[in-house]
Amino acid sequence: MIKNLWNKLFAKQAEAQETNYVVAQLNDKIMPIDRGDVYADPLDELLKLKFYGEVSGGGTLQSQTGEIAYCDVEIELRENKINRQTITDIIEKLEACGAPKGSKLIIEQTGEEVMFGKLEGLAVYLDGINLADEVYKNSNSEAIAAEIKRLLGIESDVLRYWQGNVETGLYFYGESFKDMKDAIADLISTHPECENARVEQIA
Repeated sequence: MIKNLWNKLFAKQAEAQETNYVVAQLNDKIMPIDRGDVYADPLDELLKLKFYGEVSGGGTLQSQTGEIAYCDVEIELRENKINRQTITDIIEKLEACGAPKGSKLIIEQTGEEVMFGKLEGLAVYLDGINLADEVYKNSNSEAIAAEIKRLLGIESDVLRYWQGNVETGLYFYGESFKDMKDAIADLISTHPECENARVEQIA
């Protein structure tokens, strides 16, 4: 009798200590500080408001070149069992924050991966070694990024970029890659700093 009660006590304690984690892997080439402002902080507010849990961490994965591949937001849930409404609310919040296509929510308890994201992504890779010296002398990639954002109607102050050894990447997200590419076509074909530039879809 006493042994059974003892076992039940420890079983309940173990159950109470179980933690249910999910990880939002975001297909967004965003800097760590901006990741917090754009995704983690708004999500944490929602999780606490609904008593779902809280954001417990985050990270950024880089390729061998140093370019950001994707970022993570780690979520600790209060309930030990997976609640589908909680998962739905998390995804809807991240999509409202601008999560791109190719993002996924990883449920550690079951190993399930739920794909999500609505925005498409466009990258402009500026040639960093083959242009005329005069072009590099007067170059300003931030100004180019600002002009692209103006052409795309992006009002956010967040600047997504990567400075590599041979090129600079500028990243933008919107409803349609094709529409974004068409909107910046003239700039890419005429601006001196955009000579040899590559335009690629990243989401």
